[in-house]
Amino acid sequence: MSEEQNGVEEGVRVIKKYPNRRIYDTHTSKYIKIDDIREMIVEGIPFVVLDSKSGDDVTRSVLLQLIIEQESETNPLFTTENLKTFIRYYGQVPHKPFSEFMDQSLSFFKHQQEQFSDSFSDMMQNNPMKAFTEMSKKNMEMWQKMSDGYFGKDKKK
Repeated sequence: MSEEQNGVEEGVRVIKKYPNRRIYDTHTSKYIKIDDIREMIVEGIPFVVLDSKSGDDVTRSVLLQLIIEQESETNPLFTTENLKTFIRYYGQVPHKPFSEFMDQSLSFFKHQQEQFSDSFSDMMQNNPMKAFTEMSKKNMEMWQKMSDGYFGKDKKK
């Protein structure tokens, strides 16, 4: 099977999902479990999940299945109120701003975690106060950019 024929970019791992719920990794030529997909995500491995019969991209449905399994465990990431809020926004016509806000918020959080990790490493080797000051300044700049974009200060009227 040629990955280019399915419209999959080079370097993106192709996972096939079969009707019997089995998942096949074409890169390793093995059947895998949903936990293996989670590990691929954690490791930053790009992939796409294709329906074995139609070739349709079913990545979102597999990711949602993974979230459901993760949220069913003892330490869920989302509160019941978070989930209710998500559902409310599906019923509203313009839910794109909510989606964009969530994307920006998660990007901000990820960036903040990376900064903290880098700063902590630097702090152990250098001046701790300088590292915290720089991290605080960068966080404030990023927060300002995100809030300006969301509240329309960057948008032309």
